[in-house]
Amino acid sequence: MAGDPEAVRALWETHRRWVAAVILAHKPRDAELEDLLQEVAVRYVRTIHELRDPASLRGWLRAVAVNVARTAGRRSSTRLRLTKGGAAGMSAGVGATEDVSVEVAAAEEGRSALEAAQRLRPEYREPLLLRCVRGMTYHQIAHAMGLPITTVETRLARARRMLIEEMERHRTGAAND
Repeated sequence: MAGDPEAVRALWETHRRWVAAVILAHKPRDAELEDLLQEVAVRYVRTIHELRDPASLRGWLRAVAVNVARTAGRRSSTRLRLTKGGAAGMSAGVGATEDVSVEVAAAEEGRSALEAAQRLRPEYREPLLLRCVRGMTYHQIAHAMGLPITTVETRLARARRMLIEEMERHRTGAAND
């Protein structure tokens, strides 16, 4: 496998979306997912030949992804990041249809949910994002995280409850501003 570039690429493509979900669960807010995903891919290509047990690939990839995300968190906490313009600058024009406003509202709700998920503790955030973003089953999440399925079920139930509470807190805080 390590000597076959096509096999290495195919294996990466198989796991890329899952790795993205792991990164998403651990990355700091200001880090770009694609940048971190690329960094994991580079480390994967450079060090895949060191992997002794092919059965441990997912655990190894998860560790690499979490480490890359945490490193990005340490970097972002030590520097000030200036953003351009704040919001995306999207505004509805005079001829905007109701469908567009519904889509914008849904996109905003999704963004708010993702931001609220980022504020959850990692042990709740990761299984929630693996389930919601990656669409993994409880069994797949349990296998990927090395946890009993009952633990995954409990964490997902708590994560959903905490996410709803966090979003309500955010809405209440925004309404009071």
